[in-house]
Amino acid sequence: MDTRIVAAQDPALFPAASEAAAAVLEDGFPVALPSETVYGLAADALRPEALARVFEAKVRPFFDPLILHIAGLDWLDRVVRIPEEQADLVDKLTSAFWPGPLTLVLPRADSVPDLACSGLPTVAVRCPAHPLFHAVLMRFGGPLAAPSANRFGRISPTTAAHVMEELSGRIPLILDGGPCPHGIESTIVRPSGDALELLRPGPVSRETLAQFAPVCDAPRADDAAPQSPGRLASHYAPQTPLRFLSKNETPLPVPGLRCGLLAWDATGDGFAAVEHLSARLDPVEAAARLFSALRGLDTAGLDLILAQQVPMDGVGRAINDRLLRAAATSRVSHE
Repeated sequence: MDTRIVAAQDPALFPAASEAAAAVLEDGFPVALPSETVYGLAADALRPEALARVFEAKVRPFFDPLILHIAGLDWLDRVVRIPEEQADLVDKLTSAFWPGPLTLVLPRADSVPDLACSGLPTVAVRCPAHPLFHAVLMRFGGPLAAPSANRFGRISPTTAAHVMEELSGRIPLILDGGPCPHGIESTIVRPSGDALELLRPGPVSRETLAQFAPVCDAPRADDAAPQSPGRLASHYAPQTPLRFLSKNETPLPVPGLRCGLLAWDATGDGFAAVEHLSARLDPVEAAARLFSALRGLDTAGLDLILAQQVPMDGVGRAINDRLLRAAATSRVSHE
């Protein structure tokens, strides 16, 4: 299969790009396109054979559920059934954060295929803020399932070039809308009574969510049957082994190995390659650079990547979450 890239960084190009994407989606094939978080691999959320092609392209296990994307609140009842006792909290969250990088896990509507939610009684749903994604949703006219546009378990893509590296020859179309602003996947929460279970940290911080309801961490994920997307212990990993350093651990190259450093505040002296997440120590900038920096180190011919922990405030929690999972994958693959 030939993979075509359509330029869509200028809003003037959105109509033609959306038309091209809709034609592919209507034929039941996936399209890669940017969101404000990372690039997603979108397909008709209500058509099982289209969803199956997403799993096939990503080599994603069928037990790992997908996130459904909608154009606005008026589409929400197409994919979920909100319990009366959760309606007020859901309304507050969607009013505050949609469109934006917050995913809600809610009871699914009958229209949602088992494949989209891995047979679970709930489904993950969000309303993306990226104008190109919104344009495609409106032109297509229905919800789209869109996990990250990369091979399963690998580093999430934040540019069209990253998608091409991952999925060239496996999908027909990539819309190039430029780099993703947030650069890290959405926050995922599940309303539970009057509280929120935090299933995956992301751009909407725990501290911000706590202004709307008490926030608790969800029980540890079961890798054999995750209850929402983004819950696998091993994920987001480079092919090069990665070790996540503890908070007070000094980054030092390992003798005899060609080592790279994903740096927060260290200089990186003595390392073969260094990627600084943010020269001004800005967690938001660090999140936007995270996956691109990891890809840079992964292609530098290294034996080992060391990654510094960032402060746990705000989006820093999400950055550390991704690095922990990348390190867990490295342990499984390389020890």
